[in-house]
Amino acid sequence: MKAIWNNTVVAESDETVNVEGNPYFPVESIKKEYFKPSNTHSTCPWKGEASYYTVEVDGQENKDAAWYYPKTSELAKSIEGKVAFWKGVKVEE
Repeated sequence: MKAIWNNTVVAESDETVNVEGNPYFPVESIKKEYFKPSNTHSTCPWKGEASYYTVEVDGQENKDAAWYYPKTSELAKSIEGKVAFWKGVKVEE
């Protein structure tokens, strides 16, 4: 699986985990030079508190386009620390 934004692959892995239609990429598979921590957080009733990254490619920012759960509930341990995408980031095989 590849995550692509602004014509650039920002993450790539053969070991994604699919939850609720979202592929979650291992943190080691993201290209860290394109990710900036965000102060945004949200809460999922069964997964826990999500944190976000802003994705930046060629000087263009996509605010909060990636999220992850640093610490999940027991039900969501399979995605703990893994990264998922939205807001125009295209995920394809």
